[in-house]
Amino acid sequence: MSGGAEIPHRKLAPGKLVIASHNQGKVREIEALLGPYGIQPVSAGALGLPEPDETGTTFAANAELKARQAADLSGLPALADDSGLCVEALNGDPGIFSARWAGPTKDFRIAMQRVQDAILAVGPDAGHDAHFVCALSLAWPDGHVETFEGRVDGTLVWPPRGDRGFGYDPMFQPWHHAVTFGEMDPDAKHAMSHRADAFAKLVKAAF
Repeated sequence: MSGGAEIPHRKLAPGKLVIASHNQGKVREIEALLGPYGIQPVSAGALGLPEPDETGTTFAANAELKARQAADLSGLPALADDSGLCVEALNGDPGIFSARWAGPTKDFRIAMQRVQDAILAVGPDAGHDAHFVCALSLAWPDGHVETFEGRVDGTLVWPPRGDRGFGYDPMFQPWHHAVTFGEMDPDAKHAMSHRADAFAKLVKAAF
């Protein structure tokens, strides 16, 4: 209905919140971000919840289906993240398939090499601009869901540098910084990452 008041965001009460991810790196980052808000995070893995098939065509759609399933199965509010690396020279790939580029063993050394090989295959004029996108979906057992998106821009480096973070972090150097996410102090990354950007929007709405 046009012209009406904007529907207010639902607030998240202190207590248990399912982190709908089996990726321990993501779980740790989200736990660190949730720390100040009286939330008791519990991972989907710890609850024995299955990983759903990510059949969405966008980050937001995949985050929403993961959050909805976790909330439905656990009876608790659930927070899901879907994020990935988008490379301009590769028309946005690997994008929503970022984890799949790491293969069945989820080895991101393989994934980073695949990205580098794909850029080289484009040719010598291929740029190295890239960005990370994060969609965070917050779902309640009654089916209510809200989604927030964040982004951070940067450039890709080769060879990868640093052993902090996870995923593609060692090959991603955010703009205006001299180090990669793989080299960056975790607190510094949490202050400006794509996940932090999305999380700031979630916090404004939910707390």
